[in-house]
Amino acid sequence: MPIQTFRYAACGGTNTLLDIFIFFYSYNYILHKQVLHIGLLAFKPYVAAFMMSFTISFPTGFLLNRYVVFPGSSLHGRVQLFRYFLLVLICILLNYIFIRLFVEAFHIYPTVGKIITTGIVVVFSYLAQKHFTFKNETGIRRNAE
Repeated sequence: MPIQTFRYAACGGTNTLLDIFIFFYSYNYILHKQVLHIGLLAFKPYVAAFMMSFTISFPTGFLLNRYVVFPGSSLHGRVQLFRYFLLVLICILLNYIFIRLFVEAFHIYPTVGKIITTGIVVVFSYLAQKHFTFKNETGIRRNAE
């Protein structure tokens, strides 16, 4: 297994477990499986739990990917962050679509639906990060910025 793939699996796996734990804890113990009402908006508990877990996993994921998984990227940090943000927006959309599909259409328990959704999104995310977000455009390894 290439070292980059191993690092992605290790860092991504750790960040994913953290994300799933925060989702589970938020869904069951913070939200108590109840709809979250914020002013005129109401979020289903599993959507609100996803948003809660995302606020932690986004910055953690970026930092791990930038400094541990893809340290050889020649792109500047701000470009990486912007591209990572775009990728994350796509991943949020995929998470939203798949978790609703699994919970509402297939009647799968929300935590199990989240785990299946995560597996799908992780494969997409790795390929996009390797070939877009943290790619090495010049063939030169990035030095400290």
